[in-house]
This record gives sequence, C-alpha cells and structure tokens, in this order.
Amino acid sequence: MIGPDAAVPGIPADTTASFGVRLGLETLEFPVRPAVTVDPVKPLVYVSPYAWIFWAVFIYCYASEWAVMRRSRPAAGEQTDRGSMTLILLAAAVGTLAAFAVAGIPAFILQRGQKSWFAGGLAALLAGSALRRHCWRVLGKYFTGNVKVASDQPVIEDGAYRWVRHPSYTGGMLMYLGTGLAMTNWLSVVIIAVLTSLAYVYRVHVEERALAGQIGAPYEDYMRRTKRFIPFVF
Repeated sequence: MIGPDAAVPGIPADTTASFGVRLGLETLEFPVRPAVTVDPVKPLVYVSPYAWIFWAVFIYCYASEWAVMRRSRPAAGEQTDRGSMTLILLAAAVGTLAAFAVAGIPAFILQRGQKSWFAGGLAALLAGSALRRHCWRVLGKYFTGNVKVASDQPVIEDGAYRWVRHPSYTGGMLMYLGTGLAMTNWLSVVIIAVLTSLAYVYRVHVEERALAGQIGAPYEDYMRRTKRFIPFVF
C-alpha cells in the first residue's frame, strides 16, 4: 500500500513529502522533494539599476541625433536626398520599437554572460556616438542630416575621413548595434542592426552619386582610395 504521510528520518517534514511501499512486514520510504521554481531571466534593460543606466546612456547618445534631424528638412523642390533621411528615420523607429517588443522573449535572451553583453552594448553605443560627434566637428557646415551638396563642396579627408568615406554612418550603425546588444537579446540585435544598416546602404548610394556629380574627378579618386565604412575592409 502507498502511504503519502509517512515520515522520513533526517528530512524536515515541512520541506519534503514522502510515500511508502509496504512489502510484507517492512515499509520502504521514498522522499519526494517539491519542484523548484526558477524565475525567468529578463533583459537587463527591464531590471533596476541597469534600466536607469541604459536610459541615461540612450538619451545622452540619441538626443543630439534628434536635434540634427529636426534642422535637416529638405528645401521645397529639393530632390538630392531621394528620401534617404526619411528611410533612415523610419528604419530606426521601426527597428527600435520591434527590438524592444521582442527583448523579453526568453528563447532569444543572451543568458550566458548577460551583464557582459549589456556592458558591451553600452560601450558600442557610446563609441558610435563619439564617432558621430567627431564627424560633425570635422565636416562643420557641410554636415547635414539629409543629402545636400554645397556648390563649394570640397573633398574632406581630415580625421576619420582619411580612412573611410562615411565614418558618420559607421558610427550610426555602431550605435544601433550597441542598442540591440544592451537589450541582451540576439533577435533584438538582428532586427535593429539589419533594418538600419539597409537604410544606411541606400543612403550611401544616394550620397556618393550626388557628391560625384557635384565634385567630379576629385571625389571619384577619393572613392578609389578609401573604403566606405571600415578601413581596408569594406
């Protein structure tokens, strides 16, 4: 017979259930331990104090970006940008919202080394923002949020532009990659990084066509000597 209330020597009654099997004159006791409940892992952007750190860095890095975009509206009838600024803004908005939407799905959370992924993401976000700000200083009045070529536009090869043609877009992609990594969810990384990178690729195609058309041979020579985003690689 089975007895659910049999005591188990050495095991506290309030933490262990047991059952016994009666065989002849002896009863064998088998302890049954209660099931262990494991709290699901959450993205660190939803957990204090990491959430406060994330939002502080996020606002610091992106506030200046929003300011640049607000003052970079194409003039009436201007077709140089060919919708590239709108595409970047749309890709960034959709990608960021979608990344946050899936960040809490347990199957995609980067559980191993989660804090390291979070820290690495914030570092990438800050590094990308620093590179963007460097490019603003180097380009000065020639930096615009939309594609706009001045009549006196020179080929600028100072600072990071000595090594790549579009370091500001490298910085932008690094920022979005870092945002996804800080969410510690690999699906968030894929969504935000892919959408924004595709938008930047289109932007580069439009911008290089406009610059080559306005500046001519000097810019074409610059294109032959430099890579687009990563020195000596791509």
